[in-house]
Amino acid sequence: MRTSFNGVLERNGITKLTSQGWLDGNGIFETIRTVRSRPYLFQRHLDRATSSAGIANIPMPGSEIIQTSVAQLLNSDSCENGLLRISFGSDGNWAAAHIPYEPINTAANVCTHTDQIDTAGESIKRYPYDYRLRILENAKELGFDEALVVNATGNVCEGAVTNLLVNLDGQWITPPTSDGLLPGIMRGFVIENFPVKVSSLSKSRLDDVSAAILLSSLRIAQPIQSINGRKLAASETFCAQIEAMTVLHSVD
Repeated sequence: MRTSFNGVLERNGITKLTSQGWLDGNGIFETIRTVRSRPYLFQRHLDRATSSAGIANIPMPGSEIIQTSVAQLLNSDSCENGLLRISFGSDGNWAAAHIPYEPINTAANVCTHTDQIDTAGESIKRYPYDYRLRILENAKELGFDEALVVNATGNVCEGAVTNLLVNLDGQWITPPTSDGLLPGIMRGFVIENFPVKVSSLSKSRLDDVSAAILLSSLRIAQPIQSINGRKLAASETFCAQIEAMTVLHSVD
């Protein structure tokens, strides 16, 4: 893992970040997929971080400083597949880490999380991220790859660490942010570029979902092959179209 702290490339070990690339304490963050050290949809992530910082009252350096420092970090670290994590702390410090990442090439088996989530307030990417990671870990302990979370009104929001895209009654839909989900970069990108409708998904209608996809900046688009053990139709073709469009928009 190579790191940069407050815009300065660190060459002598990792002293200020966790092994997952977060600063200690609390703040906001962005996680970005890199391929051959090229960050996917970087400007969109930077724009979201700026918006989140304003909501959370967290200081951020100028975008030019961030871009220059991240470019220096990525140029110093040749990596076929990577995870770029940028943290902006409430204390004014900020850091970037570039970590090797193993792409997920299999379809996911997902379950529904047993506890309803609190959807009050603005949903932004904050760390510590322990709560969502515990939901994911609990799902894996049960033999699943991800867990769908449900809000207090009984609507499915998203996965523990992913957004959700489902085919319902012949239409691809994704839940609205008003249901308490994070406005993911890939989710927004897919809404802009494909015939996807924004609509609430009641938990009671999960059995009517014919196909589904997990969206995230790391997974890009991962097909779901089953929900709570019920097999779904294949969605690999649509996933490939989403990935191809993402690559196209990530090339300078």
